[in-house]
Amino acid sequence: MLNATPPFLSPAVAGVFAAYPEPERQGLLALRRMIFETAAEIPAVGRLDETLKWGQPAYLTPDSKSGSTIRLGRPKGGGFALYTNCQTTLMSDFQALFPETFRYEGNRAIHFLPDSDPPVDVLRLLVRNALTYHLK
Repeated sequence: MLNATPPFLSPAVAGVFAAYPEPERQGLLALRRMIFETAAEIPAVGRLDETLKWGQPAYLTPDSKSGSTIRLGRPKGGGFALYTNCQTTLMSDFQALFPETFRYEGNRAIHFLPDSDPPVDVLRLLVRNALTYHLK
């Protein structure tokens, strides 16, 4: 497992993170770190690409095409969120396992309060499933 957040390779992505207010930025950076750590634990995922989609940091598996896009951002109601593709069963499957643990936005997102520390150990399951969605 990695212990450090990987550097930003895209100035545009770095700029989006820099523009997030505290404490949302810290929560989003924790999610970013967890996404990279989880990807590194799964050889079939290969290289993880960090880019922007709809102005939000997005994580894709361009070489292996093993995964479905994961995005990070700030929902309209405040706080911060982890998004999955709403055309997949990722969020509904995860919600079936952890119905009371998170604040869900339908089948597309988990919302976190601004000052919260996201429970990355539990969220790794969702990220692992997203990164390997097309391998099933």
